[in-house]
Amino acid sequence: MTEPEGGPDMVSFRELARRLVADGVVETMSHQRLSKIAREDPGFPPVVPVGRSNVVDYRLALPFFRARVTRPGWRSDLKGSPPAAE
Repeated sequence: MTEPEGGPDMVSFRELARRLVADGVVETMSHQRLSKIAREDPGFPPVVPVGRSNVVDYRLALPFFRARVTRPGWRSDLKGSPPAAE
């Protein structure tokens, strides 16, 4: 796989949420939800703290979110872990 040209495109979680919605990757997203996903999903792209903010490379985050399987409304507190993707 060839590396995209140029350096990393580092964005804050707020900007990442805005771009994912603007690019049509997700319908809605908040920086709070991104923080939760970053904490809980080991496949999330590397997060770099900058001051009191966290930033991530958009070039790595975009394919992560395009490939991510979502299960809206899945109540893990009631139903346990969701079934594995087929």
